[in-house]
Amino acid sequence: MTAAKESGARKVAPKNRGTPLSAARKTAFDVLMAVERGHAHADDLLRGKGVDALSSADRNLTTALVLGVLRWQIQLDHRLQALLTHPNAKLEPEIHIALRLGAFQLLHLDRIPARAAIDESVELAKRAGHRFASAMVNAVLRKLGGAAREELLEESAAGLALAEAHPAWLVERWAAFYGLDAARGICRHGQAQPFLAVRLQNPAVESELNQAGIEFGLGELLNAARIVTAGDVLNVKAFLEGRVRVQDEGSQLVGELAACAHESGAGKESAIVAHSILDCCAAPGGKTLILAERNPQARIVACESSAPRLEQSQKRLAYLGDRIDFRLADATKLQEESAFDLALADVPCSGTGTLGRNPEIRHRLHVEDLARHADRQRELLAGALRAVRTGGRVVYSTCSLEPEENEQVVAAVLTATPNARMVPLDSRIDVLRGEGILSGSGAERLRGCLKPEGALRLLPGDLHTNGFFIAMIEKVE
Repeated sequence: MTAAKESGARKVAPKNRGTPLSAARKTAFDVLMAVERGHAHADDLLRGKGVDALSSADRNLTTALVLGVLRWQIQLDHRLQALLTHPNAKLEPEIHIALRLGAFQLLHLDRIPARAAIDESVELAKRAGHRFASAMVNAVLRKLGGAAREELLEESAAGLALAEAHPAWLVERWAAFYGLDAARGICRHGQAQPFLAVRLQNPAVESELNQAGIEFGLGELLNAARIVTAGDVLNVKAFLEGRVRVQDEGSQLVGELAACAHESGAGKESAIVAHSILDCCAAPGGKTLILAERNPQARIVACESSAPRLEQSQKRLAYLGDRIDFRLADATKLQEESAFDLALADVPCSGTGTLGRNPEIRHRLHVEDLARHADRQRELLAGALRAVRTGGRVVYSTCSLEPEENEQVVAAVLTATPNARMVPLDSRIDVLRGEGILSGSGAERLRGCLKPEGALRLLPGDLHTNGFFIAMIEKVE
């Protein structure tokens, strides 16, 4: 049953403008509609021209509305469905999003007057061409605003999934793999505004940002990382000129682990000079830049299979000149074999470790997608191992929490590659601590994240980072 049938009237085009509609809510509605239709990702849309044209206050509200609706959509739909006259009615997308926007404001934004949340949701429905269905939007949201809050218990995986608005199949997996308490931490991290981390290596730039009103806390792991606690760092001169960059601290850690050029010998790690480095999946370029910073003598081949993403990386790193050989290429089909000292395979994945930053993933991902990702990931890791010389190393990483994309990929490639072995990352943590890259407390926290075979697993909720899996493999005789 459509929304028009649910309201008892057919869809008609809007005639008159009624309630004034704020720019923030109209833009949020448009962004959510584009996400619903699969036209683009919310993160990209929230950095688009339409959002940039808004005032600072409207940009902030638009972002809060879009990300909030996407984070809480599963629970919002559960509450709204119970209030429909026909709970199994199939709503038109425009009506569904108008209802979700109103419900999110009523349930999660205490500073938004209920009248504004309801009236503007009704107006959104009218302007989308659902004038008669807007009466149903009004009635449902008024009932929601006056209804007693349903208590949602988190004592089981199913209850946790609904309480924290995550797909039940994902939460059940996490509870089975990591325990219910860890699953609860992952879910709550996914519902919170993520920490905004920046990479700062120049004290003068930090002072400049402080003078511009940007306030920081220390990073949790890395001495070069800072957590923004106040101010709009995305609009200061240093950021716009590329002298400070936003990058999750876990993502920075992947780059640092890959960039640290050491090899085994006589039972210990010794430094080497890396002359050639391969970045298999380089875009958007943040880890490529760390590889270049830590190895100024090296020539880096940066592969990317997406032309637009490669172009963005080239522009971002243009100041490095010809030190980086950007290639529109599939890293599994490189002609070079045994040619690189180091390789980073930070592979495309499901992204389940980034649900706080990319909330719409939870609505698009299906369990069968994991096997498809794993097929590609095995190819990329095997290709990276072919590309490094004997004694060379590959860092394999994902921002996924799923074993199919992590441990199982590494195990499958090692089984198929007799001349490769895992290198436990505890020694690499010691090296980074000794070089002053990791803080003392950061090194200790990472040791607590080591798996028995020596890989690292960063779980959201344990650390203030996205979720990551990181493993190091060495090519041997």
